[in-house]
Amino acid sequence: MVDNVEVRAAGLLTVGDDHEIYWEESGNPDGIPAVYLHGGPGGGLGTGAYRNKFAPARFRIIGFDQRGCGRSTPRATTPDYNLDQNTTPHLIEDIERIREHLHIDRWLVNGVSWGSTLALAYAQAHPERVHGMVLMAVTTTDRFAVDWITETVGAVYPEAWDRLATHAEQAGIGYRRGNGRLIEAYAQLMTHADPAVRSAASRAWTEWEDHHIAIGTGGVQRNPRWEDDEFRELFATLVTHYWAHDGFLTPPILDRMDCLHGIPATLIHGRHDVSGPAVLAWRLHRAWPASELIIDESEGHGGPAMVQAWRAANTRHADRIDTERSMRH
Repeated sequence: MVDNVEVRAAGLLTVGDDHEIYWEESGNPDGIPAVYLHGGPGGGLGTGAYRNKFAPARFRIIGFDQRGCGRSTPRATTPDYNLDQNTTPHLIEDIERIREHLHIDRWLVNGVSWGSTLALAYAQAHPERVHGMVLMAVTTTDRFAVDWITETVGAVYPEAWDRLATHAEQAGIGYRRGNGRLIEAYAQLMTHADPAVRSAASRAWTEWEDHHIAIGTGGVQRNPRWEDDEFRELFATLVTHYWAHDGFLTPPILDRMDCLHGIPATLIHGRHDVSGPAVLAWRLHRAWPASELIIDESEGHGGPAMVQAWRAANTRHADRIDTERSMRH
């Protein structure tokens, strides 16, 4: 059990487009800078448990709520919110603004689930700012990954997927299974003018979320976060927005792997993760000679053994960074 790591500094940073990004800092102010990129999109920092994945004596730990969610403002559910100002290039620029604001030259980049995609996109855009990477529940949010999580994995959960598709078919937007992408139908529903339509779609969507992560994580359980109506709708809005556009990644991550040449990385994935199959992490690893791949044979989209591997990977990277620094001096 790791003691809770307390926040020692926090603030709101103005980044443009009338957005302010909530950031927080913990750990050692003189330690190795490390940034954590949360999942979702729209998941937020939550309870801050991410801070326990870093040795606080060794790391200067930075976390932030991505644009449109958590304690950042405005939220994506705000009336007249412009989703066109919430894309992966916007998030990458926000990360850079935070780095500059905190006077950090380079940092160790951590990302989980969607956060792993954002970490990869950031590192490809700014490789000179990355000491290394630790990614867990790896996904690349390309067309294959999005179609898998919204369509293909319905072969494992046919009852739940049928409910998801039926809701879209009965919503009056012209969607029919087998004719068009289901994810695009839900992105349309989550931006519908009628709040009742958005609310119902968010409930259908989050029920599907609970199913596709269930294997290897203890079975299907209703996530208590969905009881918060605002959070549920915000999450469904941002997830469907990003996934309907294949993560706003042009070209896709795997087509730009030369940008990551020489950046050390640890990729941690669960064999039982059917929402993001192990082939996603494996393809990434095969295209990235400086990476190591850890497959946990017993867990899915996260679990205690994977968290332990995550914490250990950060410590190994800290050892490497300290050694590199001592050799330079």
